Amino acid sequence: MRALFALATGTFLLSALVPAQAEKRIFIIASDSGGYGVDRCLANSSKCGRAIANSYCKAREFTTVVSYRKVDRDDITGAIPSDKGNCLRGVCEDLVAIECSR
Repeated sequence: MRALFALATGTFLLSALVPAQAEKRIFIIASDSGGYGVDRCLANSSKCGRAIANSYCKAREFTTVVSYRKVDRDDITGAIPSDKGNCLRGVCEDLVAIECSR
Protein backbone atom coordinates (compact mmCIF):
# COMPACT_ATOMS: atom_id res chain seq x y z
CA MET A 1 0.00 0.00 0.00
CA ARG A 2 2.87 2.35 0.83
CA ALA A 3 4.53 1.57 -2.48
CA LEU A 4 1.37 2.45 -4.40
CA PHE A 5 1.02 5.71 -2.48
CA ALA A 6 4.70 6.55 -3.05
CA LEU A 7 4.35 5.82 -6.77
CA ALA A 8 1.24 8.00 -7.08
CA THR A 9 2.90 10.83 -5.15
CA GLY A 10 6.07 10.60 -7.26
CA THR A 11 4.08 10.64 -10.48
CA PHE A 12 2.14 13.68 -9.31
CA LEU A 13 5.29 15.56 -8.32
CA LEU A 14 7.03 14.80 -11.61
CA SER A 15 4.04 15.93 -13.62
CA ALA A 16 3.92 19.16 -11.63
CA LEU A 17 7.58 19.87 -12.40
CA VAL A 18 7.21 19.45 -16.17
CA PRO A 19 6.22 22.80 -17.70
CA ALA A 20 2.97 22.85 -19.59
CA GLN A 21 3.15 23.62 -23.29
CA ALA A 22 1.20 26.74 -24.16
CA GLU A 23 -1.04 26.62 -27.19
CA LYS A 24 0.24 28.90 -29.94
CA ARG A 25 -1.28 29.93 -33.26
CA ILE A 26 -0.05 32.15 -36.07
CA PHE A 27 -2.57 34.35 -37.87
CA ILE A 28 -1.71 35.73 -41.31
CA ILE A 29 -3.56 38.96 -42.03
CA ALA A 30 -3.37 41.72 -44.62
CA SER A 31 -1.66 44.80 -43.24
CA ASP A 32 -4.20 47.17 -44.76
CA SER A 33 -4.22 50.12 -42.39
CA GLY A 34 -7.00 52.16 -43.91
CA GLY A 35 -4.70 55.16 -43.56
CA TYR A 36 -4.04 54.74 -39.83
CA GLY A 37 -0.41 53.56 -40.07
CA VAL A 38 -1.20 50.26 -38.38
CA ASP A 39 0.56 48.37 -41.15
CA ARG A 40 3.89 50.09 -40.48
CA CYS A 41 3.71 49.30 -36.76
CA LEU A 42 2.99 45.60 -37.32
CA ALA A 43 5.20 45.01 -40.35
CA ASN A 44 8.25 46.62 -38.75
CA SER A 45 7.72 44.94 -35.36
CA SER A 46 7.65 48.43 -33.81
CA LYS A 47 6.57 49.05 -30.22
CA CYS A 48 3.38 50.68 -31.46
CA GLY A 49 2.38 47.37 -33.06
CA ARG A 50 2.49 45.40 -29.80
CA ALA A 51 -0.80 46.84 -28.51
CA ILE A 52 -2.47 46.20 -31.86
CA ALA A 53 -1.20 42.63 -32.07
CA ASN A 54 -2.12 41.98 -28.43
CA SER A 55 -5.67 43.24 -29.04
CA TYR A 56 -5.90 41.02 -32.11
CA CYS A 57 -4.92 37.98 -30.04
CA LYS A 58 -7.34 38.80 -27.23
CA ALA A 59 -10.16 39.23 -29.74
CA ARG A 60 -9.52 35.62 -30.76
CA GLU A 61 -9.51 34.39 -27.14
CA PHE A 62 -5.73 34.12 -26.75
CA THR A 63 -3.96 35.60 -23.75
CA THR A 64 -0.99 37.37 -25.26
CA VAL A 65 0.99 38.09 -28.40
CA VAL A 66 4.28 36.21 -28.86
CA SER A 67 5.50 37.96 -32.01
CA TYR A 68 4.34 39.97 -35.00
CA ARG A 69 6.18 40.62 -38.25
CA LYS A 70 5.85 41.15 -41.96
CA VAL A 71 5.88 37.98 -44.06
CA ASP A 72 6.44 37.43 -47.76
CA ARG A 73 3.78 35.68 -49.81
CA ASP A 74 6.44 33.18 -50.92
CA ASP A 75 6.93 32.13 -47.27
CA ILE A 76 3.31 30.97 -47.06
CA THR A 77 3.22 27.77 -49.04
CA GLY A 78 0.02 27.38 -51.03
CA ALA A 79 -2.17 29.19 -48.52
CA ILE A 80 -2.28 32.56 -50.25
CA PRO A 81 -1.74 32.98 -53.98
CA SER A 82 1.50 34.75 -54.84
CA ASP A 83 0.47 35.48 -58.42
CA LYS A 84 -0.17 39.23 -58.82
CA GLY A 85 -3.06 38.40 -61.13
CA ASN A 86 -5.02 37.34 -58.04
CA CYS A 87 -4.46 40.66 -56.29
CA LEU A 88 -6.74 43.69 -56.48
CA ARG A 89 -5.71 45.82 -59.50
CA GLY A 90 -2.46 43.85 -59.72
CA VAL A 91 -1.25 45.14 -56.34
CA CYS A 92 -0.92 42.68 -53.50
CA GLU A 93 -1.29 43.86 -49.92
CA ASP A 94 1.56 43.21 -47.50
CA LEU A 95 0.95 40.39 -45.06
CA VAL A 96 1.62 40.31 -41.33
CA ALA A 97 2.02 37.24 -39.13
CA ILE A 98 0.74 37.58 -35.57
CA GLU A 99 1.66 34.71 -33.24
CA CYS A 100 -0.64 34.36 -30.23
CA SER A 101 -0.40 32.20 -27.13
CA ARG A 102 -2.88 30.92 -24.53
